[in-house]
Amino acid sequence: MRPLIGITTYREQARWGYWDVPAVLLPANYADAVAGAGGEPVLLPTGAISADVVARLDGLLLAGGADVDPARYEEEAGPHTTATRPERDASEIALLQAALDRELPLLAICRGMQLLNVVLGGTLIQHVPDMPGAQPHQLGLGLYAEREVRIDPDSAVGAILGSGVTVECHHHQALDRLARGVTATAWAEDGLVEAVEVAGRAFCLGVQWHPEADDDHRLFAALVGAARSTSR
Repeated sequence: MRPLIGITTYREQARWGYWDVPAVLLPANYADAVAGAGGEPVLLPTGAISADVVARLDGLLLAGGADVDPARYEEEAGPHTTATRPERDASEIALLQAALDRELPLLAICRGMQLLNVVLGGTLIQHVPDMPGAQPHQLGLGLYAEREVRIDPDSAVGAILGSGVTVECHHHQALDRLARGVTATAWAEDGLVEAVEVAGRAFCLGVQWHPEADDDHRLFAALVGAARSTSR
């Protein structure tokens, strides 16, 4: 059987046809990438699930999205932190903690990597353009920036992708203080952390870029492979 991969979703006001209503949604390329890698994508709607669903999953993918509420890492929101989703934070934190407790294979993307670091005790840079020497990590709303990423070849991400790769970035926040047990394994040209792994876990990876936005789906294949091994 194809392993069940839970994917967290957005909860946003959305328009289609005659409707303009709150919606649970997800860019289709996440689900397509999981399905293409041999997994069965299961969308997890914010506010409509409990952490109990984790017991039925073989893997978890934390998708990108809005800024994590800075209150979660004991900071005041800066002037550029204006699009938070506290309800989504609460829902995903419950899922993430349950997944960590079960040692479920986990891939955290963009916001997902930031949330992983925060849940484990780390902090975030609230606005990357304010950092001296920082390069653009998004070219505008809805526009990705291509960045060259250097990867530790001895890391789990390095075993999947090699020592370097060109990636699609779309983030104005980034990891600041790493949580205990979280190890940086990839860096952009300006030194920002672009990938992490959690020590002592078979498959617990985070990437700051958006692998669903390009044709290189090796990370999804690795997640599905880990989930398949765990489910046997």
